[in-house]
Amino acid sequence: MELLRWLPLLLGPLLLRGSRAVDPIRAFVVPHSHMDVGWVYTVQESMRAYAANVYTSVVAELVRGERRRFIAVEQEFFRLWWDQVASEQQKWQVRQLLAQGRLEFVLGGQVMHDEAVTQLDDQILQLTEGHGFLYETFGVRPRFSWQVDPFGASAATPTLFALAGFNAHLISRIDYDLKDAMQQAQGLQFVWRGSPSLSTQQQIFTHVMDQFSYCTPASLPFSNRSGFYWNGVAVFPEPPPDGVYPNMSEPVTPANIKLYAQVLVANVKQRAAWFRTPHVLWPWGCDKQFFNASVQFANMDPLLDHINSRAAELGVTAEYATLGDYFRALHALNVTWGTRDHHDFLPYASEQLQAWTGFYTSRSTLKVLARQVSALLYAGESMFTRYMWPAPRGTLDPAWALQQLQQLRWAVSEVQHHDAITGTESPKVNDMYVEHLAEGTLGVRKLMAAIVGDRAQHTAPGSDSGTRPEGLLASVYNPLAWTVTTIVTLTVGFPRVSVTDESGRLMPAQIQNSTKEPSAYDLLILVTIPGLSYRRYSVRPTTGTQAAATMASTIRFGRRLRRTNQGDKHLVPVANDCYTVLLDPNTNLLHSVQERQSNRTVRMAQEFLEYHANGDVRRGPISDNYLFAPNGTAEPSWEAVGLEIVAGKLVTEIRQHFYRDAKAQNYTYAVYSRLAHVSQGPGGELLCHRIEQEYRVGPLELNREAVLRTSSDLDSRQVLYSDNNGYQMQRRPYRHYKKNTLARNYYPMVQSAFLQDEKDGSRLVLLAERAHGVSSPGGGQVEVMLHRRLWNNLAWDLNYNLTLNDTSVVHPVLWLLLGSRAATTALRPRSALALQYRPVVLLSGELPADGAAARGPAPKPQAPQQQTAVTLPANLHLQILSVPGWNYSASHSEHVRALRTGQRGQAQADLRRVLLRLHHLYEAGEDPVLSQPVMVNLQTVLWGLGVMEAVEERSLTGTWDARTMRRWNWRTSPDPQAGLPTSRSRPPRGSRVTIHPKEIRTFFIHFRQQ
Repeated sequence: MELLRWLPLLLGPLLLRGSRAVDPIRAFVVPHSHMDVGWVYTVQESMRAYAANVYTSVVAELVRGERRRFIAVEQEFFRLWWDQVASEQQKWQVRQLLAQGRLEFVLGGQVMHDEAVTQLDDQILQLTEGHGFLYETFGVRPRFSWQVDPFGASAATPTLFALAGFNAHLISRIDYDLKDAMQQAQGLQFVWRGSPSLSTQQQIFTHVMDQFSYCTPASLPFSNRSGFYWNGVAVFPEPPPDGVYPNMSEPVTPANIKLYAQVLVANVKQRAAWFRTPHVLWPWGCDKQFFNASVQFANMDPLLDHINSRAAELGVTAEYATLGDYFRALHALNVTWGTRDHHDFLPYASEQLQAWTGFYTSRSTLKVLARQVSALLYAGESMFTRYMWPAPRGTLDPAWALQQLQQLRWAVSEVQHHDAITGTESPKVNDMYVEHLAEGTLGVRKLMAAIVGDRAQHTAPGSDSGTRPEGLLASVYNPLAWTVTTIVTLTVGFPRVSVTDESGRLMPAQIQNSTKEPSAYDLLILVTIPGLSYRRYSVRPTTGTQAAATMASTIRFGRRLRRTNQGDKHLVPVANDCYTVLLDPNTNLLHSVQERQSNRTVRMAQEFLEYHANGDVRRGPISDNYLFAPNGTAEPSWEAVGLEIVAGKLVTEIRQHFYRDAKAQNYTYAVYSRLAHVSQGPGGELLCHRIEQEYRVGPLELNREAVLRTSSDLDSRQVLYSDNNGYQMQRRPYRHYKKNTLARNYYPMVQSAFLQDEKDGSRLVLLAERAHGVSSPGGGQVEVMLHRRLWNNLAWDLNYNLTLNDTSVVHPVLWLLLGSRAATTALRPRSALALQYRPVVLLSGELPADGAAARGPAPKPQAPQQQTAVTLPANLHLQILSVPGWNYSASHSEHVRALRTGQRGQAQADLRRVLLRLHHLYEAGEDPVLSQPVMVNLQTVLWGLGVMEAVEERSLTGTWDARTMRRWNWRTSPDPQAGLPTSRSRPPRGSRVTIHPKEIRTFFIHFRQQ
């Protein structure tokens, strides 16, 4: 774990040992329940078995005891309880408890999101969903995080939480050996500067939980039952009718209270030795706890009284506390803290042979579905906003439209949970996530189709039913804030076809045999669509001499057996304006790639391999949903490979099929590589400068983990770079450990990874549309895990059905960029967004509903009126443009007053407020031009939405006015900013704002109503 990097932080506290005051240790007992939104049980199963009872019983017990406290974390369960279970009296009690500070919402997102495989925009969405509900309903804004269970910690998270207004950040799961070293050096608390560009501007105080993590120590030397869990363990599917739960702790009695106190005090003192101050955070709770808060508090109350009555003797005081109580006391000490730079805490290993790196790839199908649906939501949000402003034109009901978006926001937020998109859930919970995503997708697709239909009624028709043959109408929407030139692929049932735009112009198109449906054809259309705009294309079968899409030709090579040595004579080139891909016909494999701008040729080979996993715990470590524990090195998973080159005027596609057996009829693996024949000039630059690869993987044999290994002659020194959540890159040198070296050198690739030649700076960049595990097992090599199928006999995995027997076939997509450091630096962020947010295609038939053809010739097409494009500078990303629907006042005092007086009531959603968030894509100093601050005039950019009346800058999730948000300053040394409050860029001047490198800035926009 590169301990040398930690030496300044670890050694500093050692000098202060022995200087601690002799006052009693102050233990902050923080009651909580860790409530997974999914994992083993569905949300509804959890609500029925325990989750609803947590809030019902906790609220009642907090009302009964004034000193009692509780923290609530994830909002999905709370919102379900609030909407479906809570009485009016309970709702009033919740408001009172919040006002008194005895119930505290921490983190406050819809879920506790994973940090390894989630994308930045989705993290912000789920946090915004939870925060919007809390602020709208109670006027409260969480100030502290509670990321206790994600499997590793990203360096992007502290930046996001600082932007959301958090004063302190709490994590738990980091590599076991690093945590041990930090404990011994009292280095578990520090100020984290997660972004190298923002540094002190968005730093945050961070607390790493000690080895006991978020659960209460359960071992009692005087009892054979676990301790401090007096309500026992939750029972599914229903609570036991007699109220007796398994493993209920022995009640506190006069006979054992002293023994209980000794256990608690000893644990507090053990923990105190690992921290620099006499304040100790003592989390009381664990998974699925406090469903009977009455018995919990009834036993802890006298125990705390006993300890406090003997504080001088025991050297400890103990009090109920919220997380805010603890951090406020810690901050008041005004200690000088060490700092951590922008490095993350990934990967996570809980023990020497337990590297939690398998989940980077587990349930690949859910990973891509989550990202695809998120991209659809992103498109739907901006399309609806554009429909509403400057004025809605059509019959669409805005309230219904907002409901469709809100349903999908909920589903996309839910799947960001740390046991959801990670693939670590049971099959029935996976099915629940898929169902929720599918239901939300259907609603938003209906919404987008309705918007297109309404717009079509108010513009000149671009197609007709006429006497022409049946075809398709494709409406293609570009959700990015720049003009996109790309290839859209449709599947059609006819080989001769023409494609025209709204004005009747023939579009460049190509037809070829489909890779997925043998009896169908792939229709490739070259489209250019301005930012946040859509174009409509008519797709019709043609006959005779009518103009049609060009037909691609296919060259087939016979199967070649796998061999060690490649031939390098008579190579077959496939080229466009940017690359020449060279294939070896002796092996049917990739040989090399020439980057034509620099004329640099890189030797490059790709092949599929498999790691064999052990399924018997008696024989050694096992791989499962979480863990990657290979038996040895990866082995080739194929014996023969076939090659086809499908050459066309628009695109050339290289198709390689890999057979597990040389004589097998069906292939297990495939690679489809595309090069587009477009100019690398303005407009076509991104499309020209990528090699698009789609893979087919599966079904796998049992206990196999499939990887794609790309080997090159780049002098990378076995250093890999991979991203944190698509926000920033991390340098990943290959490290050697006593055991488990291979698995502990796997890292998450959420959006991108690259190798860099240490001599000339050339880079091979990989861009991904779903998360993968990635490693560099050798110099010049990058290995991407694509799929996993596992089973083992570990009792824990079997009991919870977490063995990952995934028999699916997956189709991952990677885009490859090759070039100089300067060229790839400029291309990578925008290309990654182009992959993530590809144009959305909405299809409809062209014939009248009754199938009857209209009489007479088709009318001459007319050019329709187009919306004004939304275009941002090349270094900015439109992170969101939406109508969130919140109905709170932008003035905090007015909103709180309305809540207290009950004036807000059941107010309708506010459809006038527009949420805008901008993200600078580049690090400071990364590019001489693109890394510069950029000033944008929002009125000019959003002119098509109307005249702006006001621009308000807000916190990340929108709940704070940026002008009034103040975060705590934590003293650090050396620190030129010590004593100064953290600050942001200058507030907007009218509609003009300046965005600095890596900044994410959020605004409410108010347009003049028409």
